[in-house]
Amino acid sequence: MSIELRHLRCFLAIAEESSMTRAAARLHITQPAVSRSLAALEKHLGVRLMDRSTHHVTLTAEGRVFRDRAAAAVAAFDDAVDTARLPDRPLRLGHAWSALGPYTTTLLRRWELEHPDTPLELLRFDERLAGLGRGAVDVAVVRGPVTVPDGVVVDLYEEPRVAAVTADGPLAALPRLTLADLATGPVLLNTVSGITGIDLWPAHARPVATVTVGNTDDWLAAIAAGRGSGVSVSSTAELHPHPDVVYRPLPDTPAVPVHLVHRTPPSHPAVRALVSLAREVTGAR
Repeated sequence: MSIELRHLRCFLAIAEESSMTRAAARLHITQPAVSRSLAALEKHLGVRLMDRSTHHVTLTAEGRVFRDRAAAAVAAFDDAVDTARLPDRPLRLGHAWSALGPYTTTLLRRWELEHPDTPLELLRFDERLAGLGRGAVDVAVVRGPVTVPDGVVVDLYEEPRVAAVTADGPLAALPRLTLADLATGPVLLNTVSGITGIDLWPAHARPVATVTVGNTDDWLAAIAAGRGSGVSVSSTAELHPHPDVVYRPLPDTPAVPVHLVHRTPPSHPAVRALVSLAREVTGAR
């Protein structure tokens, strides 16, 4: 059979969601249809792209290589057929959570004043690349290490990590916490768009258990319910307060770099202006 664009879109959805079920819901098709599409793509390529388990799927080494190529192909196709790609269309800035933290409001206000003819849309995507991988945005705020084929990564600033714990739990009484403190109980990991993995802890002192979630909202709700603690960055504490969650400094962890990422060539003529303004607002060198 011939491979079509829908096969690539389906593969990318599975890769981003790490779940056949969530990919099916996002694409508005059935889970069997998702499975058949992936099987057809693997048969055509002659390689296994994903390892399946009962609860989630993970990319193989071949799958990681193909993901980058598929994302670039889909983005190129979308650019080619987008008849609305005009200089005055909105500039789309994606983020997975917290955008540019304390600099977000300043950036949006400055942009509106300095570029009134080009609306700036701030869009949230619960994905590692905040919509950039599938061409849904022109520029993305990405935290942590990032590599994008045919992409430009602009370093802006670094954010300190913080611990998030249940407000009525014993850890909330401490003024600051360590990774060892958190490891005494379950730890919540956002495996879809988060920047904290189990490898943040030393191999000999990892948490007694982990609970995986798919976005910041579910992460906060689980911590508030007492299912475990979590690790994030300072902007999360500022922009995502919760009455049943408290944030504490986590000084024994490295800071997290914050980047702006876009394709090259840029998909919107105002991308470079946004990058320049973001660097100015955040004090990037």
